[in-house]
Amino acid sequence: MPQNLKDAVRQLTAEQHAEVVAIRRHLHANPELSYQEHQTSAYVARQLEQMGIPFRKGYVKTGIVGLIEGCNPKSKTVALRADLDALPIREENEVPYRSRNEGVMHACGHDVHTASLLGTAMVLNRLKKQFSGTVKLIFQPGEERLPGGASLMIKEGALQNPTPERIFGQHVFPELETGKVGFRSGIYMASCDEIYVTVHGKGGHGALPHKTIDPVLMASHIIVALQQLVSRNANPETPTVLSFGRIVGNGSTNVIPNEVKLEGTFRTFDETWRSEAHAKMKAMAEQMAESMGGSCTFRIERGYPFLINHPATTARAKAQAQAFLGAENVVDLGLRMTAEDFAYYAQQMPACFYRLGVANKARGITHPVHTSEFDIDEKALETGVGLMAWLALSELENK
Repeated sequence: MPQNLKDAVRQLTAEQHAEVVAIRRHLHANPELSYQEHQTSAYVARQLEQMGIPFRKGYVKTGIVGLIEGCNPKSKTVALRADLDALPIREENEVPYRSRNEGVMHACGHDVHTASLLGTAMVLNRLKKQFSGTVKLIFQPGEERLPGGASLMIKEGALQNPTPERIFGQHVFPELETGKVGFRSGIYMASCDEIYVTVHGKGGHGALPHKTIDPVLMASHIIVALQQLVSRNANPETPTVLSFGRIVGNGSTNVIPNEVKLEGTFRTFDETWRSEAHAKMKAMAEQMAESMGGSCTFRIERGYPFLINHPATTARAKAQAQAFLGAENVVDLGLRMTAEDFAYYAQQMPACFYRLGVANKARGITHPVHTSEFDIDEKALETGVGLMAWLALSELENK
């Protein structure tokens, strides 16, 4: 790629930084939950209209796909993706752009992703006479909730007309300082399934347990048994996580309830083991409840697949990131048991999902995602915009 084009990306990114920060702050102050991103979608549409970028809206109701056509637009297409939705978390940050929607917060950085992609669009739109091919901009709803907005966008044709040859996505990473990015080739993020169990027994007085079939005790045994099942059956070389985060009994100190509800998550990196584990866990839970005189209903909602970064595409992206940011600012990532519906795009075409450092330890900006105090060093937006624009241009030029 010509050095002058790289310099142009850097210059435009710097010039537009204040505007991108303002966009991020607007989005952060006005978060919306999954599949309810109506105002967010309208805001993105207005931004694209102001840039003169053609787009189609209405994918999964709130999704948007825009197109930036360079010279010879049919030669090659590269897609860039951002997610729109926020989380049901009450923000505790005392900042001017604090969430105005009580109990809803951009605690996973999707405001950063969307603002970065809009900033990237500004850069590429200004440079469209200097590159060949087309850049597809995907603004996707519902990343935080099954079945995942990515899967629904694909079903509704977001990857058609034109069909991209590659797709890139970035995600905030508070474990990295601002200015740095991270890559991992091959398997990167886990599959994610939701588990819903209802243990049925017979309630009664806590002082008369012999007259009850205690679902609290049954639920306790089921949790322990399932943890042992996973630890004794999973191949130690295949990372696997089973966690229960919600137990509802609705009894009291002296009341044993009729039923107990459990909710949890199961994550791994092997599809065969994933299916085997589902069947084994269901059988174990049902048998455990039956052996104690009760019963249970065991439901698994199959979630996102594990995410695979295409090796050649990721290697090129990492090399271009080193060229753009400096090798000292590009790190290698380990496996993560978190999940991402970007994995659905990676099943359709070569993909690269990388991490954007957003921390600033000196300023105390280190809180993890999905917490009420998550925030970013907004200097990271300059890295996010510049690198994504450069990766798109580099991939369009790659033969």
